[in-house]
Amino acid sequence: MKHEAYPPTRRSVLGLIAAAMLAAPAASAFADEVTITVHKDPTCGCCSGWVQHLRDAGFAVRVEETADLESIRTRLGVPADLTACHTAEVARYVVEGHVPAAAIRRLLAERPNAKGVAVPGMPTGSPGMEGGRPAPYSVMLFGADGQRPFMRFVGHRAVG
Repeated sequence: MKHEAYPPTRRSVLGLIAAAMLAAPAASAFADEVTITVHKDPTCGCCSGWVQHLRDAGFAVRVEETADLESIRTRLGVPADLTACHTAEVARYVVEGHVPAAAIRRLLAERPNAKGVAVPGMPTGSPGMEGGRPAPYSVMLFGADGQRPFMRFVGHRAVG
């Protein structure tokens, strides 16, 4: 038995258009949620290395270059003892410093009640700070309840 193709009806075409219009805002909201906006100094090489690390890990990254990172950190509530050389935002969280993509994925999967995560300073071997012997470092979770270790790394590798 041979099936013949019929031209689409006006009703079926309108139904497809309506379904696409309803799905578009949800898809757009999801894309915005996983896009990481990175605020960095235009001349910072290690920040560019971290951005590439995120892109290599599959994140969409938007870079906003500025020499006034302090006002951004103040606006986002980054504690002074957790600052590093760049600040990012993703899904209403703050990501300060050379935080590995694995920690950001965990943050987005678990959605803890926190302001964000940070790697203070510039640990050797962290994403964007490759070269030399990787040092162990902690990714700190911070928010209204204070600060606590979220994950530990040596270079890009999670430990413990």
